Amino acid sequence: MEISTKYDPTLTEDKWYSYWLEKGFFKASVNPEKEPYSIVIPPPNVTGVLHMGHMLNNTIQDVLIRKARMEGKEACWVPGTDHASIATEAKVVAMLREKGIKKSDLSRDEFMKYAWEWKEKYGGIILEQLKKLGASCDWDRTAFTMDEDYYNGVIKVFIDLYKKGFIYRGLRMINWDCEAKTALSNEEVIYKEGGETATLYYVQYGIKDSVESVTIATVRPETILGDAAIAVNPKDERHAHLIGKKAIVPFVNREIPIIGDDYVELDFGTGCLKVTPAHDPNDYEIGQRHNLEVIDTINLDGTLNEACGVEKYVGMDRFACRKQIVKDLKEAGFLIKQEDFNTRIGRSERTSSVVEPKLSLQWFIKMKEISRTAHKVVMEDEILLHPPKFKNTYNHWMDNVRDWCISRQLWWGQRIPAFYYGESEDDYVVAASIEEAVTLATEKSGRDITAEDLKQDEDVLDTWASSWLFPLSVFDAFNDEYFDQETGKIIPGKNPELDYFYPTDTLVTAPEILFFWVARMIIAGYEYKGEKPFKNVYLTGIVRDKQRRKMSKSLGNSPDPLDLIKEFGADGVRTGMLFSSPAGNDLLFDEKLVEQGRNFANKIWNAFRLVKGWEIKDLTQPEENQLAIDWFESRFNQALTELEDHFSKYRLSDALMTVYKLVWNDFCSWYLEWIKPAYEQPIDQQTYEQTIAFFEKVVKILHPFMPFITEEIWHAISERDELDCLITAEWPKAGTFDEKVIKSAELLFEVTSNIRNLRSGKGISPRETLDLSIKTTDQSTFEEIASSLEKMANVSKVEFVSEKPENSFSFVIQTNELFVPVGDTIDVEAEKKKLTEELEYTKGFMKSVEKKLSNERFVNNAPEKVVEMERKKLADAQAKITALEESLTALG
Repeated sequence: MEISTKYDPTLTEDKWYSYWLEKGFFKASVNPEKEPYSIVIPPPNVTGVLHMGHMLNNTIQDVLIRKARMEGKEACWVPGTDHASIATEAKVVAMLREKGIKKSDLSRDEFMKYAWEWKEKYGGIILEQLKKLGASCDWDRTAFTMDEDYYNGVIKVFIDLYKKGFIYRGLRMINWDCEAKTALSNEEVIYKEGGETATLYYVQYGIKDSVESVTIATVRPETILGDAAIAVNPKDERHAHLIGKKAIVPFVNREIPIIGDDYVELDFGTGCLKVTPAHDPNDYEIGQRHNLEVIDTINLDGTLNEACGVEKYVGMDRFACRKQIVKDLKEAGFLIKQEDFNTRIGRSERTSSVVEPKLSLQWFIKMKEISRTAHKVVMEDEILLHPPKFKNTYNHWMDNVRDWCISRQLWWGQRIPAFYYGESEDDYVVAASIEEAVTLATEKSGRDITAEDLKQDEDVLDTWASSWLFPLSVFDAFNDEYFDQETGKIIPGKNPELDYFYPTDTLVTAPEILFFWVARMIIAGYEYKGEKPFKNVYLTGIVRDKQRRKMSKSLGNSPDPLDLIKEFGADGVRTGMLFSSPAGNDLLFDEKLVEQGRNFANKIWNAFRLVKGWEIKDLTQPEENQLAIDWFESRFNQALTELEDHFSKYRLSDALMTVYKLVWNDFCSWYLEWIKPAYEQPIDQQTYEQTIAFFEKVVKILHPFMPFITEEIWHAISERDELDCLITAEWPKAGTFDEKVIKSAELLFEVTSNIRNLRSGKGISPRETLDLSIKTTDQSTFEEIASSLEKMANVSKVEFVSEKPENSFSFVIQTNELFVPVGDTIDVEAEKKKLTEELEYTKGFMKSVEKKLSNERFVNNAPEKVVEMERKKLADAQAKITALEESLTALG
């Protein structure tokens, strides 16, 4: 077949992806003959489009799943999308607004119809985009967290946890998103890196029947109108005498008590704290201790209400009111001063709106007891986090876990299965259907209840309260046939797919959802299956730009991944993303990385063209070719051993670099150069066949990283059956490698490089043959590589000497001195300068090694092999210094 001069990814990527799909290579099923290997995708929001974080995360997953598939495992990668309550509802509301329709004008059913229409039109975009990346998911298994079976499973879990006493309804201080008009869990509140600038306002309150006053400092003057007390520390000598007196709230002239509470810090602010129980969680706790009035002055949409007591502020947005009240405080003489400072401001993860603490009746999960096992298994390494540094973060969160607010004031999502029948807060039942609710409500109330008497809760569940079931639900774990609703457990041995693919092997996700999602999946896994949901958690870093800023649309610093794929090819982008992304560390993205990935693809393609362009004849194999074959066989096995070690430790960036160096340096730059026939000369059959075999092994270990170009080369190497594809080819097994052969080749390459550098530096043509003289105590090693040296360095003869030949350039390798005679053209002073510089460098290197070896801690604690290597470095440096000094002496 004719091989194109340039590799064109646009001609191969769609071709091979369609072929893999057509032949069913991505599909997985229960196969007792094979070891299972499963991954569940972190389901992207159904509203989402591909961004750089997705690219990194899904590339890593695809690398792992492709390797497992080649290892002969039943590789199952389950894709899916998350219904993303807040984000999707916002998109649907915006769509309706464009049509001139208000959500408030629609019934719930009408709104849901529009929401499903939006989902069907736009909801699959991100999964289609992942196909362009090469994601080898089992697309027949695509899950959606609002699918009927998934939805029913979420409702069953809610009912079960309610029956077990883990779910309750209570009046609590929660985080409120005024833009989305819904409650948020603590984990959905985010803070900008480096904090934000806020203003601290110092406001004076008068004291009843006294000339004294107190000054408080607040960042939220708009909440002054809801103040219920002023708190001071009883140990504070400045203010303790005020306890029991009454302060006067500005503008409303409401009398509020001055109370003593240890919460107030003696050395912070003014020592006086305004207490607003309705609008601050800490104030609420103080209010509970002192039985203070709760005055809620802010509506659900963030505007002030009548409870604020000042008509001009009613209906104003909280931030507009802040500006106005500051102006009014200043005019009335209550504002003492104001100053800017840096602080953390909680914002909604979804809308970026500043979170409003509000007292609200919501649904919660008690987390302390249910999370104990999930805490223990990570700390005891039953589930491994990669890198393990995140165990500390996980431990801190689990130690301080709070009850999880799971209700959201939205329509898009799993509707809470609670039905109300009376006026009391306790007049409700939790049931899977209206019929069951009628029965339960009749029993609980002691009177006849009809369906018309019942009103289902309007709220839906937090999105995370559905996605925490993902590793179970994608294998249909909560189907009536497999889930015992009496015991609240999955029945063992009933669900073949769940029993085979669960626990999954590796979860690849971002550290920022370690608690949102990872911890909760572990909780659900042990609660319902009595087993971990995954064995390993690979935590990626955040993709940042060169200035270390997080990539975002608002900053305009995030390239479109599909544009990158168009320009550089999917393989180039995949490798570019992995070149510098060690687990848990942020990736500083630079387009040069994907350019390097594309260049790598071109290097491989050109190497393939070179090999396939050789004329093959039945010739005697040259001795140097057999040496090259022996070396690359050993080098490949050495690299494969290293590669497997990196994979076992989830060092995927290091794994790629191992393959990259093997292909670019060892195979393309050295091996092919070593065995390449002279211009327009044929190659012997034996060497050619072995080179093709090597090429096949190389593309096998490269395939998980660069699936498209490797599949193309695999089929271009030789004729194959339609199912003989690289995607399912057998992964190579590491054999033994000969250290002596490897070291001998390293010596050959170092000598060759030195001679090439000498030619380049001295202006000697590569075509001009040179003699090489060697002063060594290890003549046999150089004799083994002599014929190869003659070919690779264009050396006419190699001879061994005891003294430095006259008029020769020299260089030192280890303890060996090598000389290239050049007649009368040598510049003695230049040669002395070069040797002196090398001598100084080597002395500096020797000192650094000596310093390390003089460190008792290093010598006693480092692995013996590492210490031995340092000692060898020292001996080599000492020998090289001796040789360089002798060369300098010889020059006079």
